[in-house]
Amino acid sequence: MSWLICGTVPDDDFPLCMGTWHVEDRMLVPSAVKSCADGGSVCAVPVERGTPALVAAATLALEALGVEPPVVLMAGDCGSSKGSTRLYEHLAAWLGTEASANLSGMTFHYLFPSVDGHNRILMALEERGKPMPVLMADAGFMYAAKMSGYAERYDVFTPDAGELAFLADEKAPHPFYTRGFLLDAGLEKAELARLAWTHKNSARLLLIKGAEDMVVEEGREIGRVASPCLPFMEPVGGTGDLVTGLLTAFAAAGRPLDRACLLAAQSARFAGELTNPTPATSIAEFMPAVGGAVEKALKLC
Repeated sequence: MSWLICGTVPDDDFPLCMGTWHVEDRMLVPSAVKSCADGGSVCAVPVERGTPALVAAATLALEALGVEPPVVLMAGDCGSSKGSTRLYEHLAAWLGTEASANLSGMTFHYLFPSVDGHNRILMALEERGKPMPVLMADAGFMYAAKMSGYAERYDVFTPDAGELAFLADEKAPHPFYTRGFLLDAGLEKAELARLAWTHKNSARLLLIKGAEDMVVEEGREIGRVASPCLPFMEPVGGTGDLVTGLLTAFAAAGRPLDRACLLAAQSARFAGELTNPTPATSIAEFMPAVGGAVEKALKLC
């Protein structure tokens, strides 16, 4: 195994499970997935916003790149934190086994932000006695990484503008408490990214998602992706998950992380261009375009 994606499904009855998936129509379908602890059966999952969208995008992009699909550790959690807690506990224990020996990278996604759970995983990674895998975080786990004080241990965060303001606010324990002056002052994304890095609340690289995507390394802008400009992508739920899934795929395929960020941002825009979305388009409708978008981005970047 090389790359592991960790996240949740908004269904409390969904079991904690681990394995590989494939995409059929608008569904994420188990290929080789086993229940880890609950004993429940693992069913197909709709490709809607969230971790299923990220997994679908990463799996399809890796297929286009000729690389094996990622392994996925998922649990059901509708916000109670129970599923996330089980995932944290299982992952910390699994990282201490020989099964994790070939782990080269991890993408953390929608998980209930628990500082204790986060720190147990980071400690388990450090105790493995092996090189630290590439670490990426988005959504809830990115919040936990910042709240823990260990954000700088990460290689890539993928915030949107609001999440970037949270990272830049050295006093905010959660995005809900981001101080308003950071937004009211009209600070540019580059300045917010610099503040986040200065306060040690940022990964080494940031892929900042928005109308214009920006890549920042150690607080310094290194690239932007602005075209094609597709305003109708903005209201589609899950486009940020699409970007993070594409980033996971390019990193898992061995692309340097700074280039992987630019390729992911560009591929997501090409997927939108090929899909020609309206505000009513679902993220699942982008998936058939992922392979072509990846190929187009590789020719351009």
